Amino acid sequence: MKNPIEVVAAYVDALGKGDIPTAFSFFDSNVKWHQPGNNQFSGVKMGVESIGEMLNAMMQVSKGTFSLVPKGSLMVNGNLVSMPLNFTGTVEDRTINMFGIDLFKIEGDKIVEIWLFSDNQEEEDVFWGK
Repeated sequence: MKNPIEVVAAYVDALGKGDIPTAFSFFDSNVKWHQPGNNQFSGVKMGVESIGEMLNAMMQVSKGTFSLVPKGSLMVNGNLVSMPLNFTGTVEDRTINMFGIDLFKIEGDKIVEIWLFSDNQEEEDVFWGK
């Protein structure tokens, strides 16, 4: 069994390479994704398919410009791993360049739950729109 940081690091590495199938292989089939705020993507997404649909829609809305880059070290507390990051993108005439934190809950070798936090949720809500 991998330690929690290894699981998240492998997930992030696959995402960085654009290898979505490998990245999603680290998700438990019943994974929960907590997308914050009050925008068209906010709410709890249940399962790999629902998460994939949301991320695909984000890429469509941003015309492929949405990206995130880890900033700093992964940090672990038991089976929780936090990842500081920066995300950027453009939607129509709106741009975003914001700091955030993703918090992962790991069980076994799988990501079972993810919570996202944004530096300025109101600004992110305006960026994504309703």
